[in-house]
Amino acid sequence: MFYQLNEKLSSLIWGPPMLVAFLGVGLYLSARSGFFQIFHVPTWFRETVLAAFRDKSVRKSGDGRAISQFQALSAALAACMGTGNIVGVATALCAGGPGAVFWMWLSALLGMMTACAENILGVQYRYRDKNGEWMGGAMVCMERGLGLKKTARLFCLFLILASFGIGNMTQANAISMALRDTWNIVPAATGIVVAALLGLVILGGIRRIASVAQALIPLMSAVFILASFWIIAANIRALPAVLGSICREAFRWKAAGGGAAGYGMAKAMRYGVARGVFSNEAGLGSSAIIHAAADVKRPATQGMWGILEVFLDTMLMCTVTALTILCSGSWQPGSALTGAALSAAAFESQMGPFGGVFVSLSVTVFAFATLIGWSYYGKRGAQYLFGERAAVPYLLLFLCAAFLGCVTRLDTVWTLSDSFNGLMAVPNLLAVTLLSGKAMQELRMK
Repeated sequence: MFYQLNEKLSSLIWGPPMLVAFLGVGLYLSARSGFFQIFHVPTWFRETVLAAFRDKSVRKSGDGRAISQFQALSAALAACMGTGNIVGVATALCAGGPGAVFWMWLSALLGMMTACAENILGVQYRYRDKNGEWMGGAMVCMERGLGLKKTARLFCLFLILASFGIGNMTQANAISMALRDTWNIVPAATGIVVAALLGLVILGGIRRIASVAQALIPLMSAVFILASFWIIAANIRALPAVLGSICREAFRWKAAGGGAAGYGMAKAMRYGVARGVFSNEAGLGSSAIIHAAADVKRPATQGMWGILEVFLDTMLMCTVTALTILCSGSWQPGSALTGAALSAAAFESQMGPFGGVFVSLSVTVFAFATLIGWSYYGKRGAQYLFGERAAVPYLLLFLCAAFLGCVTRLDTVWTLSDSFNGLMAVPNLLAVTLLSGKAMQELRMK
């Protein structure tokens, strides 16, 4: 009974109105900025990627209580580059067909400006806490920008609950299942190791989290992208047909077939937009918490790092995963393969049995990165609600939840996590919209 009610709640929260809200806010911010993410690519590329190569201060913070701009990007990517980039994309293809990829692209394109505005506002309204560290993010914007402290506290409650679900137990479970299926490692043993390694990182604070993310994410992302390009290159003749099917199926008004093989525009849009949102988190208000901890003087600069974050997470990582699956021919309408098994089949088409091992390792690394990133989100939410004393108890509970995630079934946790994520988005999208004038003014001053 509870599971059915939970499913209905999640479907209601993530129904068409919510997905339209994500697209609508992204479109509104894009229009107000003159579609900055499209027409000013040289500007935000120069202020992020090129700046990281030419300016050491962008890579390493001179503030002992803050992290660098590049570390903020790495930590934010660590939080969002979880199982969704590999398993989630495969699931979206199975549920919405190739057309889902097009709507994933559109949600990311518009979401770039949502993430940009979130980061700008996060830096504009941030303040130093009692430890001298930056406290910022959606909750601070709601309180200081709109005077909505009760709404800010409600956002933090949803944030904490989501951190134990989508940011913790589901990721730990993905690690446990991947290692069990590949090497037959006992889940309890995985749980102990994951909790121990996680503790070593997150108990060291934001600077250690950022340092680990900075070392882990660029390397693992590069390896995954290169492996994906290899599969796509080996099936390059299929690429034109795949791209054609993505665009064609995105606008097929009626399902082409019945049953499992029937998709149509409605399903493609629903699962594509949802996949984009779940992957890059633009609109949830979470990643701005880490970006607000960056050693940066101009809020607009950190806003541009938000644009890059969404581009790398969805336009690049999710896209290469989708093209790898489709070009390899592993996906077929009505196929029984889904999730990690479908992604593994795509890589096994060229790598042989090692393809499955590679997917398992990728899931493990990215899921662990998500664990460390979301631990900071939840901790800041707990500190906002209960004060600095809440940090250690929260982190200890977070470690216990990671162990439980490795050893228990999580059907209900998955659905609850979706619901809490959606509930986070409601006040955040409202706050970003109401404060958009300040964000756009700052962006124009850059």
